[in-house]
Amino acid sequence: MEDKDFLLFIKKVKDYTSIDLAQYKEAQMKRRLTTLRTKKGYDTFAAFFDAMTKDKNLFYEFLDRMTINVSEFWRNPNRWEVLERTFLPQMLRSSRRLKVWSAACSTGEEPYTLAMILNELKALQETYLLATDIDDGAIAKAKAGVYSDRSVRDVPANYLKKYYRQDNLTYHIADELKRAIRFQKQNLLTDTFDTQFDLIVCRNVMIYFTEEAKHLLYHKFANALKPGGILFVGSTEQIFSPGQYQLEPAETFFYMKKG
Repeated sequence: MEDKDFLLFIKKVKDYTSIDLAQYKEAQMKRRLTTLRTKKGYDTFAAFFDAMTKDKNLFYEFLDRMTINVSEFWRNPNRWEVLERTFLPQMLRSSRRLKVWSAACSTGEEPYTLAMILNELKALQETYLLATDIDDGAIAKAKAGVYSDRSVRDVPANYLKKYYRQDNLTYHIADELKRAIRFQKQNLLTDTFDTQFDLIVCRNVMIYFTEEAKHLLYHKFANALKPGGILFVGSTEQIFSPGQYQLEPAETFFYMKKG
């Protein structure tokens, strides 16, 4: 009965959100969602689903737990500050023409965060900024650049004023940032990667892949970086034995390609 309850939940979530949980590691997904469901006081996934479709905050919490096609600007703000104050200035001292990639960019919050930071450093116009995702719907939303008030809750006040136009509870991203980003569809596991990137940002995605897939991707990311380039990962995605990928720790959740 418990398995039937969860399988029906997967179907309902797909019908309601277009998120197909069956494509990800079932044991991990089920454990994470069971913890959330129990914490909220629901005995079954059926009851939890009914509740989250009626309660916006509960639904957002579910999406946060999944972190699939759900992102926020400046997620884990202190890590973005390290990028803004340390790594990007170091890169720009070597070259004013950077090559940057937001991999699995979801609905665009992370590449737009990168674009804002680069613009503040007066480097956006000369930077090649690529953003890719496997989901056409997510890319379409990213190109539209319209976000809820929830997505911008960690944006510094000066950035919010400068780079967004507020319309009631939605925020529209500045056209200059839209023009600066090249969005395209990509399957990380099967497609070939471009090379010579100064910075690759891939956060809160690897946790959903099998160990074999992670191993493949870390090799592919390392090969896509130039020597001294930086891979920026999510707060739950520490790379164990980074040396096997020609990477070394540079800061918490930042890895530098050796050479």
